Amino acid sequence: MPATRLRTAASALCVSVAVLVGGCASEPAVFAGPSGNERVRFVVPSDAGGGYDLTARNLAQTLSTKDVDYDAVVLPGSGGVVGLGRLNLESGNSDLAMVMGLGLIGALEERPSDHSITDVTPIARLLEEPEVVLVPANSPLRSMSDLVTAWRANPAALTFAGGSVEGGPDGLFRILLARAIGVDPAASTYRQFEGGGQLLPALLTGDVDVATTGVSEYLDQISAGTVRALAISTADRIPVVDAPTARETGVDVVFANWRGLLAPPGLAPDQVTTWTDRIRTLDSSPQWHDVLTRNGWRSAVLTGSDFAEFLHEQSTFVHETVPVSAHS
Repeated sequence: MPATRLRTAASALCVSVAVLVGGCASEPAVFAGPSGNERVRFVVPSDAGGGYDLTARNLAQTLSTKDVDYDAVVLPGSGGVVGLGRLNLESGNSDLAMVMGLGLIGALEERPSDHSITDVTPIARLLEEPEVVLVPANSPLRSMSDLVTAWRANPAALTFAGGSVEGGPDGLFRILLARAIGVDPAASTYRQFEGGGQLLPALLTGDVDVATTGVSEYLDQISAGTVRALAISTADRIPVVDAPTARETGVDVVFANWRGLLAPPGLAPDQVTTWTDRIRTLDSSPQWHDVLTRNGWRSAVLTGSDFAEFLHEQSTFVHETVPVSAHS
């Protein structure tokens, strides 16, 4: 399945998904595998076409077996906070998990919520993904050096955008870049879009000047030449993108987004073990490692208490990195 920001959105179907949302008028988009004996669902807390959607689709495809089918419902809103709230209503339901990542940590930092990550069951961190600095193909910014020069000269003249809140991976990467070159992040505008399907048109039409975003969601556009990658966030170059690292260009930033799974609260120890075993099976699968390679991802599995501790550390990192004004 090719990686693309403009993946065809799953149709909103009036089917039996009452376990998540009742009523056809508000029915989330659903994609499903073939009929099987047991069905496990992933909540995708963002619009179709983004990184969570891409991750969920590949998870469902790779994990499905003759005994268990995996599918997903797309339930977007507030950077994943809506999906987290829904997860909290499914206490004890071990046939449900939400794809999440650093974007949800950022959303919870900036937006009031009745729920937190500590209310649910941490299952696993799955992967890490590089961020990339993108401009339209016709942008006068031909290199990272051009961007740095323009940014320092007149920060207010540049509009940045991403598919996460400022405390999510796209916004955090921009903040770290700005501080690394001695620019106040607040001096430039950052616009948040709800998913890649909205961000890409804004970038291509010049509505925004620069996007900081996940690599996998733009591979097709980079390859087609409709956007230009100025730099990536990894310590070393990656095969799927012909672009230097930020550090190579003189901007000392190394950063990674990540994605994982949360389950509802109230799971029994054996139910958690079942999920952990699924993740171990996934991570040993050649098919899954092909997915990782194709999308520029890296396996980064953490489970159980190690993942719970990581979530706490990431919450602290976001809180300490995001400007105070963004917390309000």
